[in-house]
This record gives sequence, C-alpha cells and structure tokens, in this order.
Amino acid sequence: MKSLLRKLKFPFSHTSYSLKGIDKGHHQITYRGVPCIKCPFDYVIYQMILNEVRPDLIIEIGTNYGGSALYLADILENIGGGEIHTIDIDDRAYELVKKSQRIKFFHNGWEGYDLQNAKGYEKILVIEDGSHEFQSTLGALKKFGDLVTSGSYMIVEDGIIDELGQSSAYGGGPVKAIKNYLATQSEFIIDDKWLNMFGESATFNTLGYLKKK
Repeated sequence: MKSLLRKLKFPFSHTSYSLKGIDKGHHQITYRGVPCIKCPFDYVIYQMILNEVRPDLIIEIGTNYGGSALYLADILENIGGGEIHTIDIDDRAYELVKKSQRIKFFHNGWEGYDLQNAKGYEKILVIEDGSHEFQSTLGALKKFGDLVTSGSYMIVEDGIIDELGQSSAYGGGPVKAIKNYLATQSEFIIDDKWLNMFGESATFNTLGYLKKK
C-alpha cells in the first residue's frame, strides 16, 4: 500500500494521499446508508471474487452494523443465489440489513457458531473480520479453514494495521495470524491476483486473500 501511495499524486498539485487519510475516510463509508467499513479497493475486489467463485454460503465473522453483509447479499442476489451467515457477539445490525432474506444472524461469536450450520452447501467462502486480535484471528482460521471449498477463499480483513503501526495493540494482528496459520498447513495459498491488483499490496487485507487449492 505504501508503494502505491507514493505514486498517487494529483497532476495539478504536490498533494499526495496518505494511508492515515484513507484509513480515516474508510471509517465513514456506508452502503445503502449502513456503515460498511472497507477500503474502496476491497469493495471492487469482493464483487469480482463473488462473481468468480459464486458461493452458495458466505460465513462472515464480524457483523458490526451489517453494511458488509448487506453489500455481499446484494451481490449474491444479482448473481443469482447464495446466503450469508454473519456472526458477532451482539446485535447492532440496521433494520434494513435484517430484512434481507439472504442473511442469517448468529450472536454467540465465532466460537459459538455450530459448524453443522454449514452442512449441505457446495461452495463456501469465509471472511474473518472480527476483533483482529492475533489469537482470536488464528483461532477462527483454524476453526473455519476446513469449511472453505476448493477454489474458494478465506479472506482475512485488516492486516493493514501493521502499516498503520497498530499491530502491537492486537497482539500481532491478522498478518501474524495468517503467517502462523500458513506455516502449519498447505491447503491455502496467498492469491497475489487480488493482493496486488491495484499495485503492490494495495489492499487493507494485507496477505489476506487466501485461496484454497
């Protein structure tokens, strides 16, 4: 991300974008009026991945206000199928999100999610967007990794906290969890196609696009 930011300059000024500025802006993003805190680059990447994989189940760890679940549900609606199991420890989702027929809510955290809920689905994609704390992220990867189907993805959000200098506050954060997880198994690869689509690591999901072989 930093290498890309050095190149992003207005042709009519000497002002350049900053990572902290993009981070501040992404906290203000909404989708259909619902807070949906994602980097704009990753919005584009998500819809491309969903169109390519066409999952019939997305497991999303981290609902928050539900903007991301609503965005994903609308994409599934447009491509013709699939549902979302969105998991959190409380219920803050907007009513608009709760009206979606493609979204089911689980409120006992990822630890309390019964894997039997994922039985019978042919193509499963998992998004880890929980606390971003190292141990929690690693635990979620270990629990849900086996559910991801061949050719699909386990997407780990917000490894960008390393570049923002915040990883120590999260016990090492998502990137440390990804590296630890990949060191113990060989079923997943980091898909550079998405990681570097807009430039080297130009995503908030640093090392986070894990594709199952």
